[in-house]
Amino acid sequence: MGSIRFGIVMDPISAIIPAKDSSLAMLLEIQSRGHSVSYFEQGDLSVSNGIASGSARALTVSDDADSWYELGLRETIQLHDLDVILMRKDPPFDMEYIYTTYLLERAEQHGALIINRPASLRDINEKAFTAWFPELCPDTLITRSMDEMREFLNSEETIVVKPLDGMGGKSIFVVLQGDKNANVILETLTDYGSRYAMAQQFIPEIAAGDKRVILIDGQPSEHALARIPAADDYRGNLVAGAKPEVRALTGRDREICAAVGPMLRERGVVFAGIDIIGDYLTEVNVTSPTGIREIMKYGGEDLAEKLIDAIENRLSST
Repeated sequence: MGSIRFGIVMDPISAIIPAKDSSLAMLLEIQSRGHSVSYFEQGDLSVSNGIASGSARALTVSDDADSWYELGLRETIQLHDLDVILMRKDPPFDMEYIYTTYLLERAEQHGALIINRPASLRDINEKAFTAWFPELCPDTLITRSMDEMREFLNSEETIVVKPLDGMGGKSIFVVLQGDKNANVILETLTDYGSRYAMAQQFIPEIAAGDKRVILIDGQPSEHALARIPAADDYRGNLVAGAKPEVRALTGRDREICAAVGPMLRERGVVFAGIDIIGDYLTEVNVTSPTGIREIMKYGGEDLAEKLIDAIENRLSST
């Protein structure tokens, strides 16, 4: 395949941690194939008379912890002149994020391939989308009602509660029946009943790790990245102090992937990360999933290569 014009929308590349950043791994693979990359931050995008444009800078990357990028001069381009745009902006999933998906959808309407599809970025909330697979999940409640959450706690005895728009382990609480902090936790998460939040049955297997499985065009990675919580924490998030360990997928992991993967592929989600604790699906991450660098480092599986293969295959089939 000839040279492909890629774009990427992301948080400032100057602020990433190169050794851990999945977007950088993708960019290195793109560059190694001779493709070009135009770099955008959220504020660089606009739409005029239905045409989405961006203030772009040519991006060159290096696998160097001290000097990992160079940016060229700015030029304004129409986004649909790019072949592929990677949407890798991290949450918060706020209205600004949603507005950005509208702009990207205009580029998609004019022929650009957006990874992942803008409509699916809006539709697939990373916590709430588990409701599409109740048979794979622990007992789960999504509500604004503190009374319903209290009833759920009394029924389950130990629950995990979290906001629907969080990431990286932020504001995740394990609540035990009789905990005198339960009311203030539920008040805080629901903002006194004015915001939806999630409560899930506590899964004791979290002690063995929260597994991240990458799905590329609906197909699972061969390895899962287990994030093992610190001894004094329940959260299986690397940014919260969890330790990484790469493992082969289990039969149950593959069963979950076989159920979730086809639906994601159908919705234009080429790159996703699902989270599995024990035998249960707990989250479906489609905004800017991570794990590429760790799976390569500890398991030797090159998911950046597989992703760009999948993108090239999509382009060649259109």
